[in-house]
Amino acid sequence: MALGLACLTVSASAAFAAEADEDAPAKPAVPNIYLDLRTSYAMIPAGTLGLGFGTTSLSAALQTLALRSGTVLPNGLPAAKAIAIDLPLTVDVSDRVSLYGGVSGSTADIGGGWSTFDITSWNIGVQADLYQQNGGRIPTITLQSTLTQSVPNEQGMTNSFNNILEFDYALDEDETRGWLAGMQYTYTTIATPFASIRPNTILYAGGYYQWPSNWKFTGRLGVQSFGGAQLAGRTLAESFTQPVLRLDLDRMDDNDNRLFGITAQIAWTPKPAYQLTLRTPLYAVRN
Repeated sequence: MALGLACLTVSASAAFAAEADEDAPAKPAVPNIYLDLRTSYAMIPAGTLGLGFGTTSLSAALQTLALRSGTVLPNGLPAAKAIAIDLPLTVDVSDRVSLYGGVSGSTADIGGGWSTFDITSWNIGVQADLYQQNGGRIPTITLQSTLTQSVPNEQGMTNSFNNILEFDYALDEDETRGWLAGMQYTYTTIATPFASIRPNTILYAGGYYQWPSNWKFTGRLGVQSFGGAQLAGRTLAESFTQPVLRLDLDRMDDNDNRLFGITAQIAWTPKPAYQLTLRTPLYAVRN
Protein backbone atom coordinates (compact mmCIF):
# COMPACT_ATOMS: atom_id res chain seq x y z
CA MET A 1 0.00 0.00 0.00
CA ALA A 2 2.80 2.42 0.99
CA LEU A 3 4.71 1.62 -2.23
CA GLY A 4 1.57 2.24 -4.27
CA LEU A 5 1.01 5.61 -2.61
CA ALA A 6 4.63 6.59 -3.24
CA CYS A 7 4.36 5.64 -6.93
CA LEU A 8 1.10 7.58 -7.21
CA THR A 9 2.70 10.65 -5.66
CA VAL A 10 5.75 10.57 -7.94
CA SER A 11 3.75 10.02 -11.13
CA ALA A 12 1.08 12.57 -10.15
CA SER A 13 3.69 15.19 -9.27
CA ALA A 14 5.46 14.69 -12.62
CA ALA A 15 2.21 14.95 -14.56
CA PHE A 16 1.02 18.02 -12.73
CA ALA A 17 4.41 19.73 -13.15
CA ALA A 18 4.23 19.19 -16.90
CA GLU A 19 0.85 20.91 -17.01
CA ALA A 20 1.98 23.92 -14.98
CA ASP A 21 2.13 27.30 -16.72
CA GLU A 22 5.62 28.82 -16.85
CA ASP A 23 4.20 32.14 -15.69
CA ALA A 24 2.40 30.63 -12.67
CA PRO A 25 3.55 31.86 -9.24
CA ALA A 26 6.17 29.73 -7.51
CA LYS A 27 4.75 27.15 -5.11
CA PRO A 28 6.01 26.84 -1.53
CA ALA A 29 9.06 24.59 -1.23
CA VAL A 30 7.60 22.82 1.81
CA PRO A 31 4.09 21.26 1.65
CA ASN A 32 1.41 21.65 4.29
CA ILE A 33 2.11 19.22 7.15
CA TYR A 34 -0.41 18.84 9.94
CA LEU A 35 -2.05 16.46 12.37
CA ASP A 36 -5.69 16.39 11.25
CA LEU A 37 -7.11 15.85 14.74
CA ARG A 38 -10.75 14.69 14.69
CA THR A 39 -12.84 13.98 17.79
CA SER A 40 -16.16 12.16 17.25
CA TYR A 41 -19.10 11.24 19.47
CA ALA A 42 -21.67 8.76 18.14
CA MET A 43 -24.97 7.29 19.34
CA ILE A 44 -25.85 4.09 17.45
CA PRO A 45 -29.13 2.14 17.84
CA ALA A 46 -29.24 -1.62 18.48
CA GLY A 47 -28.87 -4.00 15.58
CA THR A 48 -26.59 -1.88 13.40
CA LEU A 49 -23.01 -0.69 12.96
CA GLY A 50 -21.36 2.74 12.95
CA LEU A 51 -22.17 3.44 9.29
CA GLY A 52 -22.34 6.68 7.34
CA PHE A 53 -19.98 9.18 5.76
CA GLY A 54 -16.34 8.43 6.62
CA THR A 55 -16.85 6.51 9.89
CA THR A 56 -14.47 3.58 9.37
CA SER A 57 -12.55 4.14 12.64
CA LEU A 58 -15.77 4.12 14.69
CA SER A 59 -17.07 1.08 12.82
CA ALA A 60 -13.83 -0.82 13.37
CA ALA A 61 -13.85 -0.04 17.11
CA LEU A 62 -17.49 -1.06 17.66
CA GLN A 63 -17.33 -4.19 15.51
CA THR A 64 -14.20 -5.48 17.24
CA LEU A 65 -15.40 -4.58 20.75
CA ALA A 66 -18.77 -6.32 20.27
CA LEU A 67 -17.24 -9.49 18.85
CA ARG A 68 -14.50 -9.77 21.48
CA SER A 69 -16.66 -8.91 24.48
CA GLY A 70 -19.35 -11.41 23.55
CA THR A 71 -22.13 -8.82 23.92
CA VAL A 72 -23.89 -9.75 20.69
CA LEU A 73 -27.56 -10.06 21.59
CA PRO A 74 -29.89 -12.75 20.19
CA ASN A 75 -31.37 -10.13 17.86
CA GLY A 76 -28.01 -8.62 16.82
CA LEU A 77 -25.68 -5.91 18.11
CA PRO A 78 -26.60 -3.84 21.18
CA ALA A 79 -27.11 -0.09 21.19
CA ALA A 80 -23.84 1.78 21.58
CA LYS A 81 -22.30 5.13 22.43
CA ALA A 82 -18.73 5.79 21.32
CA ILE A 83 -16.03 8.45 21.41
CA ALA A 84 -13.22 8.22 18.86
CA ILE A 85 -10.11 10.35 18.28
CA ASP A 86 -8.44 10.13 14.86
CA LEU A 87 -4.82 11.29 14.53
CA PRO A 88 -3.81 11.07 10.86
CA LEU A 89 -0.58 12.89 9.96
CA THR A 90 -1.40 14.64 6.68
CA VAL A 91 0.96 15.97 4.01
CA ASP A 92 -0.45 18.10 1.18
CA VAL A 93 2.05 17.06 -1.48
CA SER A 94 0.52 19.61 -3.87
CA ASP A 95 -2.78 21.43 -4.37
CA ARG A 96 -4.00 18.17 -5.96
CA VAL A 97 -2.61 15.34 -3.81
CA SER A 98 -2.66 14.69 -0.04
CA LEU A 99 -1.24 11.66 1.76
CA TYR A 100 -2.20 10.70 5.31
CA GLY A 101 -1.76 7.96 7.86
CA GLY A 102 -2.07 7.51 11.60
CA VAL A 103 -3.88 5.84 14.45
CA SER A 104 -7.32 6.11 16.07
CA GLY A 105 -8.26 5.59 19.68
CA SER A 106 -11.74 5.03 21.06
CA THR A 107 -13.90 4.16 24.02
CA ALA A 108 -17.42 2.74 23.80
CA ASP A 109 -20.40 1.84 25.95
CA ILE A 110 -22.36 -1.15 24.64
CA GLY A 111 -24.38 -1.76 27.78
CA GLY A 112 -21.80 -2.57 30.43
CA GLY A 113 -20.26 0.86 30.94
CA TRP A 114 -17.52 2.69 29.09
CA SER A 115 -14.54 0.62 27.97
CA THR A 116 -10.96 1.73 28.57
CA PHE A 117 -9.77 4.27 26.02
CA ASP A 118 -7.22 2.55 23.79
CA ILE A 119 -5.73 2.55 20.31
CA THR A 120 -8.23 0.57 18.25
CA SER A 121 -7.17 1.04 14.60
CA TRP A 122 -4.66 2.51 12.19
CA ASN A 123 -5.24 3.94 8.74
CA ILE A 124 -3.42 5.06 5.62
CA GLY A 125 -4.83 6.85 2.60
CA VAL A 126 -4.58 9.26 -0.29
CA GLN A 127 -6.81 12.04 -1.64
CA ALA A 128 -6.20 13.26 -5.19
CA ASP A 129 -7.91 15.61 -7.62
CA LEU A 130 -8.07 13.58 -10.82
CA TYR A 131 -9.25 16.70 -12.65
CA GLN A 132 -9.61 20.34 -11.59
CA GLN A 133 -12.35 22.60 -12.96
CA ASN A 134 -10.30 25.84 -12.90
CA GLY A 135 -13.13 27.92 -14.34
CA GLY A 136 -14.14 25.38 -16.98
CA ARG A 137 -17.37 23.47 -17.46
CA ILE A 138 -16.19 20.05 -16.28
CA PRO A 139 -16.38 19.70 -12.46
CA THR A 140 -13.43 18.89 -10.24
CA ILE A 141 -13.18 15.11 -9.75
CA THR A 142 -11.69 13.93 -6.45
CA LEU A 143 -10.87 10.38 -5.36
CA GLN A 144 -10.17 9.51 -1.72
CA SER A 145 -9.14 6.00 -0.66
CA THR A 146 -8.53 4.91 2.95
CA LEU A 147 -7.44 1.56 4.36
CA THR A 148 -8.36 1.05 8.05
CA GLN A 149 -7.32 -1.95 10.14
CA SER A 150 -8.38 -2.62 13.72
CA VAL A 151 -5.78 -3.55 16.35
CA PRO A 152 -4.51 -5.75 17.85
CA ASN A 153 -3.91 -8.10 14.94
CA GLU A 154 -5.82 -11.18 16.08
CA GLN A 155 -8.99 -13.12 15.34
CA GLY A 156 -11.94 -10.79 15.03
CA MET A 157 -9.97 -7.84 13.67
CA THR A 158 -11.46 -5.93 10.73
CA ASN A 159 -10.05 -4.44 7.53
CA SER A 160 -12.04 -1.66 5.85
CA PHE A 161 -11.31 -0.15 2.45
CA ASN A 162 -13.24 3.09 1.94
CA ASN A 163 -13.42 4.86 -1.44
CA ILE A 164 -15.07 8.22 -2.14
CA LEU A 165 -15.48 9.63 -5.65
CA GLU A 166 -16.82 13.19 -5.62
CA PHE A 167 -17.72 15.73 -8.34
CA ASP A 168 -17.49 19.43 -7.38
CA TYR A 169 -19.00 21.97 -9.80
CA ALA A 170 -18.08 25.52 -8.75
CA LEU A 171 -20.47 28.32 -9.72
CA ASP A 172 -17.94 31.15 -9.50
CA GLU A 173 -14.26 31.72 -10.29
CA ASP A 174 -13.24 31.80 -6.62
CA GLU A 175 -15.03 28.49 -5.99
CA THR A 176 -16.91 29.84 -2.98
CA ARG A 177 -20.22 28.24 -3.96
CA GLY A 178 -21.16 25.19 -5.94
CA TRP A 179 -22.80 21.78 -6.21
CA LEU A 180 -21.55 18.35 -5.12
CA ALA A 181 -22.37 14.79 -6.13
CA GLY A 182 -20.60 11.57 -5.32
CA MET A 183 -20.44 7.99 -4.15
CA GLN A 184 -18.86 6.29 -1.14
CA TYR A 185 -18.16 2.54 -1.19
CA THR A 186 -16.90 0.66 1.88
CA TYR A 187 -15.76 -2.95 1.82
CA THR A 188 -15.00 -4.66 5.17
CA THR A 189 -13.56 -8.05 6.02
CA ILE A 190 -13.35 -9.81 9.43
CA ALA A 191 -10.47 -12.12 10.38
CA THR A 192 -12.73 -15.06 11.20
CA PRO A 193 -14.47 -17.57 8.93
CA PHE A 194 -17.65 -17.35 10.99
CA ALA A 195 -18.51 -13.67 10.40
CA SER A 196 -19.01 -11.42 7.39
CA ILE A 197 -19.90 -7.80 6.70
CA ARG A 198 -21.31 -6.95 3.29
CA PRO A 199 -20.42 -3.72 1.43
CA ASN A 200 -21.92 -0.35 2.25
CA THR A 201 -22.67 2.18 -0.52
CA ILE A 202 -23.78 5.82 -0.33
CA LEU A 203 -24.97 7.91 -3.29
CA TYR A 204 -25.33 11.60 -2.45
CA ALA A 205 -25.72 15.16 -3.72
CA GLY A 206 -25.29 18.53 -2.04
CA GLY A 207 -23.75 21.95 -2.21
CA TYR A 208 -21.58 24.49 -0.42
CA TYR A 209 -21.27 28.22 0.21
CA GLN A 210 -18.30 30.17 1.61
CA TRP A 211 -18.83 33.66 3.05
CA PRO A 212 -16.26 36.49 2.70
CA SER A 213 -15.43 35.86 6.38
CA ASN A 214 -14.09 32.43 5.28
CA TRP A 215 -16.79 30.43 7.08
CA LYS A 216 -17.91 27.61 4.79
CA PHE A 217 -21.11 25.56 4.98
CA THR A 218 -21.50 22.24 3.15
CA GLY A 219 -24.50 19.94 3.04
CA ARG A 220 -24.80 16.41 1.67
CA LEU A 221 -27.99 14.34 1.43
CA GLY A 222 -27.87 10.79 0.17
CA VAL A 223 -29.15 7.25 0.22
CA GLN A 224 -27.16 4.55 2.03
CA SER A 225 -27.47 0.87 1.14
CA PHE A 226 -25.97 -1.74 3.47
CA GLY A 227 -25.91 -5.47 2.77
CA GLY A 228 -26.01 -6.63 6.40
CA ALA A 229 -23.66 -8.56 8.71
CA GLN A 230 -23.70 -12.17 9.97
CA LEU A 231 -21.94 -14.15 12.68
CA ALA A 232 -22.05 -17.98 12.74
CA GLY A 233 -25.31 -17.99 10.80
CA ARG A 234 -26.91 -15.32 13.04
CA THR A 235 -27.78 -11.83 11.84
CA LEU A 236 -25.67 -9.14 13.51
CA ALA A 237 -27.16 -6.29 11.48
CA GLU A 238 -30.01 -6.30 8.98
CA SER A 239 -29.59 -5.01 5.44
CA PHE A 240 -31.28 -1.67 4.68
CA THR A 241 -31.55 1.22 2.21
CA GLN A 242 -32.15 4.49 4.04
CA PRO A 243 -31.32 8.24 3.83
CA VAL A 244 -28.23 9.84 5.35
CA LEU A 245 -27.59 13.55 6.00
CA ARG A 246 -24.28 15.30 6.70
CA LEU A 247 -23.78 19.01 7.52
CA ASP A 248 -20.34 20.66 7.76
CA LEU A 249 -19.36 24.10 9.06
CA ASP A 250 -15.69 24.99 8.53
CA ARG A 251 -13.51 28.01 9.26
CA MET A 252 -10.98 28.48 6.47
CA ASP A 253 -8.05 30.88 6.03
CA ASP A 254 -7.41 33.02 2.93
CA ASN A 255 -5.57 30.11 1.27
CA ASP A 256 -8.39 27.59 1.91
CA ASN A 257 -6.58 25.79 4.73
CA ARG A 258 -9.04 24.46 7.31
CA LEU A 259 -8.63 26.03 10.76
CA PHE A 260 -11.65 24.47 12.48
CA GLY A 261 -14.58 22.30 11.51
CA ILE A 262 -17.70 20.74 12.97
CA THR A 263 -19.72 17.96 11.33
CA ALA A 264 -23.19 16.72 12.26
CA GLN A 265 -24.52 13.51 10.72
CA ILE A 266 -27.77 11.58 10.91
CA ALA A 267 -27.87 8.15 9.28
CA TRP A 268 -31.07 6.09 9.34
CA THR A 269 -29.89 2.48 9.84
CA PRO A 270 -32.96 2.13 9.72
CA LYS A 271 -33.35 3.83 13.13
CA PRO A 272 -31.46 7.14 13.32
CA ALA A 273 -27.79 7.04 14.35
CA TYR A 274 -26.18 10.36 15.33
CA GLN A 275 -22.59 11.50 15.06
CA LEU A 276 -20.89 14.81 15.93
CA THR A 277 -17.27 15.44 14.91
CA LEU A 278 -14.92 18.31 15.83
CA ARG A 279 -12.02 18.84 13.44
CA THR A 280 -9.09 20.84 14.84
CA PRO A 281 -6.00 20.45 12.61
CA LEU A 282 -2.63 21.10 14.27
CA TYR A 283 -0.24 22.57 11.69
CA ALA A 284 3.51 22.05 11.65
CA VAL A 285 3.70 23.84 8.28
CA ARG A 286 0.85 25.95 6.87
CA ASN A 287 1.23 27.75 3.53
